[in-house]
Amino acid sequence: MDKSIPPATSRLHRCYRVIHNMLARRGYIVAAESKDMSVTDFVAKFGQMPDRQALTIVSDSATENADGKTDQIIVYFPEDEKVGVKPIKVYTDQMRENGIKRAILVLRAGITPFAKQGVAEMSDEFTIEHFREAELLIDITEHHLVPEHVVLNDDEKRALLSRYRLKEAQLPRIQPSDPVARYFGMKRGQIVKIIRPSETAGRYVTYRICI
Repeated sequence: MDKSIPPATSRLHRCYRVIHNMLARRGYIVAAESKDMSVTDFVAKFGQMPDRQALTIVSDSATENADGKTDQIIVYFPEDEKVGVKPIKVYTDQMRENGIKRAILVLRAGITPFAKQGVAEMSDEFTIEHFREAELLIDITEHHLVPEHVVLNDDEKRALLSRYRLKEAQLPRIQPSDPVARYFGMKRGQIVKIIRPSETAGRYVTYRICI
């Protein structure tokens, strides 16, 4: 890595790549050059000291919703060390104006208790997730100790429960606070398929439901 690149810029570059990979794994459309962008290309595009607002990402879902439209997600990189209520209001006003219901905040350090409460109170209208930069320096799904995870869609969930004559309460559970569940943005009631290598069967598949 070029030693002239500030450490903070290098961190942002790593977060930027991981976020794009995260969006792709969630089923959003992202450009390959963004997922694989080198730090040199990142600096060429955003500068040695990037304006965090310029890093904002808007991505469309690869599949259509029930209305025949594609859902969008927006990723913000707030400038404040600790994000308060005011930036949250700015973001939600923008989201409302553009018809976007889901957002991710990439935080330098954290979010204030009042802002966190405000996000929770708006959960009926918006889904706003937040990750600290430190949580996005590596893509946890690419770690050799993390098995492959695949979140089932509604049709796949119904087919699974029907095939094995299961009720949701009979499935092992995964907490929404689990790092992998957070990575995929899992919601209550969603099921994730976990695929592990097996010396005897080739692979071993289990399922967990988000509670």
